Order: sequence, then C-alpha cells, then structure tokens
Amino acid sequence: MPAPARSDPYGQFNFLVEIDGIAVAQFAECTGLSTETDVIEYREGGEPSLGARKLAGLTRYAPIVLKRGVTKDKSLWNWRKSVTDGHVSRRNGAIILLDAGRNEVARWNFRAGWPSRWEGPYLRASSSEVAIEALEIVHEGLDWA
Repeated sequence: MPAPARSDPYGQFNFLVEIDGIAVAQFAECTGLSTETDVIEYREGGEPSLGARKLAGLTRYAPIVLKRGVTKDKSLWNWRKSVTDGHVSRRNGAIILLDAGRNEVARWNFRAGWPSRWEGPYLRASSSEVAIEALEIVHEGLDWA
C-alpha cells in the first residue's frame, strides 16, 4: 500500500504584498489577516427554557499591519501623507503566500484599503538592528482566493 501524500504546512517567511496589482517591496512582517463576526444573543419571550439563540451580527476586518526595513522608497509614506492631507486614496491589494519555490499558494485580497497609521523606526545609537517602518491599512473586506 503506498504511503499517503504528505502535505506540509507552508512557511510564514515567504510572502509578497501587492497594492493595486503592483508588487510593493518585500516586508519583514504582516499581521491582521483576521475577520470576526459579532454574536447577537436573542431570547424569545415564550421559550425561556431554550436559552438564547445565537445570531450573526456585524462582521469586522482587522487592520493589516505591514513592517519593513526603511529604504529610500517613500511610496508608503506618500500614500499615508495623502490621507493626512485630506485625500483618502482607497486601494485594493493582496497578501500572497509563496512556497519554497516562490510559487503562489495562497492569496488574501483586501478591498478599499487606506493607510490609517504609519510608524517610523525606533532609533538607538547603541544598536545595529535594521530600522523598521510600519503601515496599518484599514479595509472593507478580506477574501481568501
């Protein structure tokens, strides 16, 4: 009898970020691929012994937080700056997971995203670590394609 095919999980270190179909620089970290639906408890007055029914409420999408080393590329800063100047530019994007051969194996698409927060690096003269910037993108939906 042949051995069952092995399905190893993918590493979390190999991913890309696309915004409006264009690959943006490599990132060191991506968090926020999360959705949550509120639970509404409802009890009908005539059936006290059944307890509360659980109904689906509002679905929320966590902000996507991207972290990367600071370079001379200011495209993320400029996108954030447009928001602070009063011009919200909503963009669609994707977080793409790659396998060891750099082939796409999973894609999380977000829609109508815009940067709600940018954080610059912590600077310490006694450290030789890479300077990291973070961008928080709020959005109106997340799909796993």
